[in-house]
Amino acid sequence: MKIKDIIYVAIQFTLFIGYAFVFPIGFFSFPLWLIDVGLIIGISGGIILALALLQLNKNLSPFPTPKTNSELVTNGLYKWMRHPIYSGIILFVFGFAIYSENEYRLFIAISLLILFYFKSSYEENLLKNKFPTYTQYQQRTRRFFPFI
Repeated sequence: MKIKDIIYVAIQFTLFIGYAFVFPIGFFSFPLWLIDVGLIIGISGGIILALALLQLNKNLSPFPTPKTNSELVTNGLYKWMRHPIYSGIILFVFGFAIYSENEYRLFIAISLLILFYFKSSYEENLLKNKFPTYTQYQQRTRRFFPFI
């Protein structure tokens, strides 16, 4: 395990803990329709997260460095996005930040998005070294969301 792996996971864990607490800031309120959309986005993210975890199966690790005996998964949700676990988490935290009308959680969600961008970039370099076909997979599949 590399020190960079530990740092990324520690930051991620810290942000998750921070998200669990609600600090009402109250600078602005969200329109009712956006609150409803936030709930739908949050639930969708939870479903994507659960499916991605199941599909990754024995290859699952909280650390960016691939496990020694891991295989490259490119089917299921991984056919459409390279990091569906991160995608599910991003949708979940943004959706529930909007649903709970909490700017603090929205700030944490933005922080997680930035963290996942850098963590996934680091992870992809490691995956390229481990799997010769990763570059081709990377060229045909989006990072977080299929159409963005």
